[in-house]
Amino acid sequence: MKADVTVETVRAVEAILLVAQEPVPTDLIAQLVEMPSATIEQVCGQLAASYEEAGHGFQIAKVAGGWRFQSHPDLAPYVERFILDGQRARLSGAALETLAIIAYKQPISRLQIASIRGVDPDAVMRTLHGRAYIAPVGRDSGPGQAVMWGTTQLFLEKLGIASLEDLPPIATFVPDASLVEALEKTLRLDPDEVVEESARSDEAEAQ
Repeated sequence: MKADVTVETVRAVEAILLVAQEPVPTDLIAQLVEMPSATIEQVCGQLAASYEEAGHGFQIAKVAGGWRFQSHPDLAPYVERFILDGQRARLSGAALETLAIIAYKQPISRLQIASIRGVDPDAVMRTLHGRAYIAPVGRDSGPGQAVMWGTTQLFLEKLGIASLEDLPPIATFVPDASLVEALEKTLRLDPDEVVEESARSDEAEAQ
């Protein structure tokens, strides 16, 4: 490093690049550390060389007009394995519920999903979209032309089915009306009625 470049300056450059989400232009780094742009170019270049020489799994690279930290290209297989393993994380109950609504009601808009679930589905929809289980399939012809969502080929692959027609009928998940009525009657039964019914049953057994 040049004599006028302090250890603090080098550490500051590293810290800035470490927290940056996008490549940081040389001029911006120079402003932040109050050094000439040419000096920052040299600092970043020498840091890149020192990391490469030390054999680190990361590097500083100049990309799209700015500098950034990134994994070393020759370690791409391990990084890809890590990312793909993260994609296999289980979906939350809310995400599964939203995915089921989209699967059975598609094409469907975000507002329609919200009206069914009763909550804002934006967060779980971002998750499902990020996992490539859902995607925009068109726009509503009505006012506002809302984005309509549907499931993807990957969704079918994950379920092991050839088409949406192979989804189980939604009626199979809904209990029979007579069963629902019986459950409601049982759950709403007054405690005194339960005692009287039990007494009648005891009398019948005694006779």
